[in-house]
Amino acid sequence: MAVNVTAVAERSGIWWAVRVLELPGVFTQARRLDQVRETTADAVAAFLDIPAREIRVEVEPVLSADVVERLQEAGNDRLRADQLASLAADKLREVARGLAEGGLPERDIGSILGVSRQRAHQLLTDRKES
Repeated sequence: MAVNVTAVAERSGIWWAVRVLELPGVFTQARRLDQVRETTADAVAAFLDIPAREIRVEVEPVLSADVVERLQEAGNDRLRADQLASLAADKLREVARGLAEGGLPERDIGSILGVSRQRAHQLLTDRKES
């Protein structure tokens, strides 16, 4: 049976100081954030006297409000970029199909669209409707 815990990791000098939300009094530390999951599992396993492999750790780094805000903005920007990329692909697909219906070969379609012949072929054979 897996035990789920939350490791709250806060930077302290060159270490990440870690406390386990569900088990007050259980603390550990790690040099790098990617080590927090393992060190926390080991600490919880020792505290509960169960194998570390039974511990599932969710890591929550403590970050400044400014960093959290900028991360959210970056996530929103990434989502918008993905949406625009999808829209652009739909438009390229539409143009490629129109050029193919006009009798142009894939190689010429690729040149016109600024993509490889292989990408032109993908655009023409993709079943997604625009």
